[in-house]
Formats: sequence, structure tokens, C-alpha cells
Amino acid sequence: MEKAQVSQSGDAAGLLVINDEEDIFEMMCSENAVNIMIPVVMIPASGGKQIKESIASKGKVELLLYAPISPIVDVSVVFLWMIAVGCVILASIWSEYIACEQHCDPYQDSSIAGSAKDDSEKDVLDISVMGAVCFIIVASTFLVVLFFFRSSWFVWLLIMFFCIGGTQGMTACAIALISRVSRNCRNHTVKLPLFGDATVLSIVVFPLCLAFAIFWVVHRHASYSWFFQDFLGICLMINVLQLARLPNIKVAAVLLSCAFVYDIFWVFISPLLFHESVMVAVSVDFTSFFFLISFLLLLFNYNFRLV
Repeated sequence: MEKAQVSQSGDAAGLLVINDEEDIFEMMCSENAVNIMIPVVMIPASGGKQIKESIASKGKVELLLYAPISPIVDVSVVFLWMIAVGCVILASIWSEYIACEQHCDPYQDSSIAGSAKDDSEKDVLDISVMGAVCFIIVASTFLVVLFFFRSSWFVWLLIMFFCIGGTQGMTACAIALISRVSRNCRNHTVKLPLFGDATVLSIVVFPLCLAFAIFWVVHRHASYSWFFQDFLGICLMINVLQLARLPNIKVAAVLLSCAFVYDIFWVFISPLLFHESVMVAVSVDFTSFFFLISFLLLLFNYNFRLV
């Protein structure tokens, strides 16, 4: 905004800001921005490089401003909603019809093998009312820490957690699918140092899933990287939603209510305390912290082992 005011006072027709990185983000302004009458645009470093080269070679440089008309219904929002709801439905179906097959002994009596495992025998973490409230409190603390300590190393830490959790989730999903098709695959085991007995199937699948995650990290700025990121996230969510469970409608209502207050506070009320919206400033939402908690759940659960 300061640059825009200086440019406008010098009778500039507009202001073009070249970012020093390839990423571009929304330029936040205060209420005084209404006094700025010239257009202000930010472009990535690659675009700025082309413009500088054209100016240096005395070529013609022309900038066209394009403001698309916002649709009544944003297709991308509908697509995101479908992914979110689809993940929950898929996780529910998965736990009942896919993952449970791994625990069924084919040599047991059909009446026993066909029945689902009792809740007491499943490795399920029931979330209590206090746990739901504490989850939102810890998430808020995480936001504040990220707001005051924004740095590249912290972003890489989140990426590392996401890759480990996504790799584990993808491995578990792949093993469950393959085991359902061919039950004999999970019967072949070998003894590994540090890990103990591990199935041959997990030894084969895990490196492939890890390579998938590494490929996303290397190409995460590419236009097609969203598919790899979403696929890792969906596998992670499917695995976690089988571990964490809302036991009743009371806990679900408390968690949803707290999450609603969480979003409203950190987006609209936090500027009164921190002079800017914490949620917008760190560009992170509830899902980002959920990825971190998901990784910790997987880390302390027996499913993290390659057995």
C-alpha cells in the first residue's frame, strides 16, 4: 500500500509488483486502501523476468488487466465439498467392507468370520467432549505459533509430516485392497532388523508409496501436483478416520460448534487482537493441523509398523 501511495502521488498509471518468488498471494491492505485509485498488480518472478528482458531489448511491453465475473456457484467449491464428503463416506465403507477383511481368518467358522469385530477388539480411539474441546484449543495454539514463527523450516516440517502420514495411509490402503483380492499375499512374511516380522507385500508396497510422496514434494509447485497432494491426503484421512471415532451425537455437536467458533474467531475477530487476520496471514486452515494430528495418531498406533 505504501508503494501504491508513492506511485499514485507521482502520477503513475499503475503499479506492477514483481514478487521475488514464483508464488503470488493476495496483497492485504488496510481501510486506507480506498484512497488508492490506480490499479496494483502482483506477478510471479518468472513473469517479471520476461518483462525485464523485453524492456532491456527495447521490445514492446503491454499489460492487460483481466477481472473475470464471479459465478453464482463456484464449481471449485462444489468439487472440494464433494471430495470432503466423499472421503467420509469412503472411510466408512472402507472400514466395514475393505479393511475388516484383513482381520478375518479364512479357516474360522463362517458365522464368526462373517461377523464384524467387536468395538472392544478394534484399535479405535473414541473422542470425548473434553478431547474435542482440547483439539480446537491445541489447533488455535498451533495457529498462533505459526503466525509468530513463520519460516521456511516450519513449512518443511509440515511437508515432512504430511509425506510420512500420507505414505503410511497410502500403504495401508494399498495393502487392504490387495489383501482383499488375494488373501495369500499377506501370509508371506520375512524378518527385518528393527521392524521384526513384516509381510512381503508391505515391503514391496511401501517403497512405491514413498516414491509417490517424494515425487509430489519435488513437483509440488507444478500445475498437476494437486492430484498427488489430494490423493495422499485422502489416503491419510481414510486411515485416520478408522482410528478416531465420534461415539455419539453430543461429541459431534461439540466438535462442530467449536470448529465453527474457531473459524469465525481466527478469520474475523483475530484482526482486533493481532492487527490482521491470523488465518489469512498464515494461509492455513483446520485441515492443515488435522494432518499433523493425523500423523501423530498413526505414529502411536500399531498400524504404523510394516507388519
